[in-house]
Amino acid sequence: MRVLVVEDERRLAAALQRGLQSEGFTVDVAHDGPQGLWMACEHDYDLIVLDIMLPGLNGYRVCSRLRAAGNESGILMLTAKDGEYDEAEALDTGADDFLSKPFSYLVLVARLRALGRRTGRRGPQTLRLGDLLLDPARHLCSRGDTEIRLTAREFAVLEYLARRPGEVVPKREILEQVWDSAFDGDPNVVEVHVSAVRRKIDAPFGRSALETVRGVGYRLAADGG
Repeated sequence: MRVLVVEDERRLAAALQRGLQSEGFTVDVAHDGPQGLWMACEHDYDLIVLDIMLPGLNGYRVCSRLRAAGNESGILMLTAKDGEYDEAEALDTGADDFLSKPFSYLVLVARLRALGRRTGRRGPQTLRLGDLLLDPARHLCSRGDTEIRLTAREFAVLEYLARRPGEVVPKREILEQVWDSAFDGDPNVVEVHVSAVRRKIDAPFGRSALETVRGVGYRLAADGG
């Protein structure tokens, strides 16, 4: 799932980004209200972690403007400790859930996963292409009765391709969706992860489901190869 973190405390925002990426989320960060609102309108996020006290435009106003514009992303608002009025206003302005600061990181991740299941913006939880099965909710991948172990990033790459079966997906698009929109590292990181996925889902089974379309991108066979 793709997540936008809107948090002006830069150390906290960076920590959330690193932690959520290690859990398999694709994470972008904004440090003020106007930037967060712009990014949420320009990109398609499954979930938004939104602080209340933001420079330029507070979290309530960002949330209400997104809902007024028809944005359906799941919104988890970060509220003040024991701030029952903050919590009530967060829900009234359109947030789906809230979490009081300071919060447990484990609880944050659990809340985000639960919110992702409730909003269901990504369609069916289980993806099946022939005998290739992906269950994003449980982070499981298998061919037939054989479980395939993938890293969080490998799983995210495969899941993104599996949601576009039979289509050629450009490398740049995978980079933006599975890494983040501000990634400025070596774009060949996509090729490295696609090769790793191919070695796990194809080579041991004598299949050729994951195809490189030279100069364009990658395609995952709709029938699982």
